[in-house]
Amino acid sequence: MSSLAINKEVPHAREYYPRNEPEISTVLKTTLGKPKLFEPFRLRDVTFKNRIWVSPMAQWSSDDGHATDWHLVHYGSLATHGAGAITVEATVILPEGRTSNEDAGLWKDSQIAPLKRIVSFVHAHDTKIGIQLVHGGRKSSTRAPWVQKRLEPGTPVVASREENGWPDQVYGPSNISYHEGVYPDPQATTEEYLNKVTDAFVDAARRANEAGFDFINIHAAHGYLLHEFLSPLSNIRSDIYGGQSLENRIRYPLHVIEKVRAAWPEHKPLFVRISATDWAEGPEKDENGKWLQWGAEQSSIFSERLQKIGVDLVDVSTGGNWRQQNIPVGPGYQVPFAAEIKKALPNLAISAVGAITEPEQAEDYLQEGKADVIYMAREFLRNPSWPLYAAHQLGVTIKAANQYEGAWIGRIPTSTTRPVLRN
Repeated sequence: MSSLAINKEVPHAREYYPRNEPEISTVLKTTLGKPKLFEPFRLRDVTFKNRIWVSPMAQWSSDDGHATDWHLVHYGSLATHGAGAITVEATVILPEGRTSNEDAGLWKDSQIAPLKRIVSFVHAHDTKIGIQLVHGGRKSSTRAPWVQKRLEPGTPVVASREENGWPDQVYGPSNISYHEGVYPDPQATTEEYLNKVTDAFVDAARRANEAGFDFINIHAAHGYLLHEFLSPLSNIRSDIYGGQSLENRIRYPLHVIEKVRAAWPEHKPLFVRISATDWAEGPEKDENGKWLQWGAEQSSIFSERLQKIGVDLVDVSTGGNWRQQNIPVGPGYQVPFAAEIKKALPNLAISAVGAITEPEQAEDYLQEGKADVIYMAREFLRNPSWPLYAAHQLGVTIKAANQYEGAWIGRIPTSTTRPVLRN
């Protein structure tokens, strides 16, 4: 029998999978030239096959922090549909840093094996995969979101000890609750506890490497511990880690990230997710130069410092730290913040995220230099096949997984001209 007739297998995989030749998402044919979305992107020694990346999305489905078959199916489906990179959800570095009892974790060695199984499957299907590391700070020990939604407005969302919570072990930079009477009352972190957190981030990075992840994304956004240190709304400390001094507020997050960079292999990239604004009412600082909230100017300064300590990509999101935030949600509403940082730091890789749903929209952001890659979250939940859909819309034929080719072969790309994106 001719070797061309053999259903080849993926080499070195944990079990048999048909090999994709060429790899999933390879551009096979184009009518308008190759879109930037489908161009490869390299950071350190890792090459991502395209610039359509899956953003970390919490699943609240872990068993004592251990990934389950839900995660294997969830991330496996995304890998087989053509994403260039997948980031595993916010994964907690200490048990008391979980936002809920069901959060993913990487605080002990037994949590490595189920993640390694996921990494192996994703790699077998031609996709890079990373993990986001986090400490939930003052947002810890709450109920899962779908449980919260069933409560009457104003009902506490704190998970009690009887509900597998730890309300007496919630920490923040200062003892300021995210929502007094509804969220936990945090303790201000001591120097001793900050050292514990730093060591836990480093240990989690070691475990992530053992699991085989290609990159780490450190979560310094959305009102979790590292973001809480950055913002003057949540950090009113009087020591070297807080107060009005921007240098003080960025000191601890930079310390953690620098320690992780030193522990993470040199050939693998390191990302940091930031919230570029708190979306609180009023300006970032007053006429006297007093910082009022975290915003774009401080984000650019912080990003420059991240670049200097070896961070390879800043993942630009917004919000999550101020309960009364007023966010003007709309298509690409967070992209201007990414574009501002990219303009200030052209040699630093930047990702854009937030209400990006249409292929033409995503492609234009890349063509205009507002970002280097596109992170997407909810749209991938709605449509795991979004890369195939995007290719079709942009006049490109890409390689589908062998098992899914029948759904796409024979479909003729409909786009002959690409519409101009209007903001």
